[in-house]
Amino acid sequence: MNLAYIPSPSTGVVHLGPIPLRGYAFCIIIGVFVAVWLGNKRWIARGGKPGTVADIAVWAVPFGLVGGRLYHVITDYQLYFGEGRNWVDAFKIWEGGLGIWGAIALGAVGAWIGCRLRGIPLPAWADALAPGIALAQACGRWGNWFNQELYGRATDLPWALEISEGPNRVAGTYHPTFLYESLWCVGVALLVLWADRRFKLGHGRAFALYVAAYCAGRGWIEYMRVDEAHHILGVRLNVWTAIVVFVLAVVYFVLSAKFRPGREAVVEPDRGPAAADPKTAEADADAAPAAPAEAEPAAAEVSLTKPEPAADAAEAPKAEVPGAKSGDTAAAKADATDA
Repeated sequence: MNLAYIPSPSTGVVHLGPIPLRGYAFCIIIGVFVAVWLGNKRWIARGGKPGTVADIAVWAVPFGLVGGRLYHVITDYQLYFGEGRNWVDAFKIWEGGLGIWGAIALGAVGAWIGCRLRGIPLPAWADALAPGIALAQACGRWGNWFNQELYGRATDLPWALEISEGPNRVAGTYHPTFLYESLWCVGVALLVLWADRRFKLGHGRAFALYVAAYCAGRGWIEYMRVDEAHHILGVRLNVWTAIVVFVLAVVYFVLSAKFRPGREAVVEPDRGPAAADPKTAEADADAAPAAPAEAEPAAAEVSLTKPEPAADAAEAPKAEVPGAKSGDTAAAKADATDA
């Protein structure tokens, strides 16, 4: 008998009058808000405008939900189209069943449409959102806890997950794979944040790092699960998917670093490099040569040169010559006038 374990909720839905409040849906919504919030902060730091991430998420999120559900229904079609099954259940997304592979793939299509409409490079937007997506997955996995699904093999560890008797499940204590994946996703988010700050990842490499790191964890976590799944060569389908996607992400990361090093200087069409990196702009301003001082007034320049003759002889000062007579003075005045 286990003296310590993680209890599961007796129900995943609470009714507020006629309105059902489902824990699974709340976890997904919280994850979306976390991803958009963090993505917006990172986008602004890259020189983008506030609100751009949310505007594009309006396209990406619905596409992602549809893609996630499609992947789940296609890969687990026997749950909805087998004998004695009701195909209408395939549309009951609130009961659980979202495949992250389909969500990311079709969500990227929605994000591409949103980026095209705004004239924004998709890789830069994906880089800004990458750690937020990992945190969104960390939140979303707690929806599996509310539904008592996707747990691992039986165990008597102190952190074992208690599962109650129900449809397609047997009461007992099992590995809390939802918790393992949630913690792994938090670690992936921290890894991407650190690497992006340390190496200034650009052109989709922060997103590729997120994908590769997530796949590395999903592989061993998926291997622990005991829920029904398709197998290829004795290995679960999602494990194969994780391996293939991991390889693709690593290849993209390497090729992108080789052919497109550095980071995008401008992420929005009406923002310049200075807005994209304030520290760089400040350093450039300090290194620029000082602007020449304004020229002194013309009078100051004249004072440094040889005095010119008076333009108006009548206003010229009278020069007194020592010992000269008044007649001489008059003659001198006449000479000055003739000059």
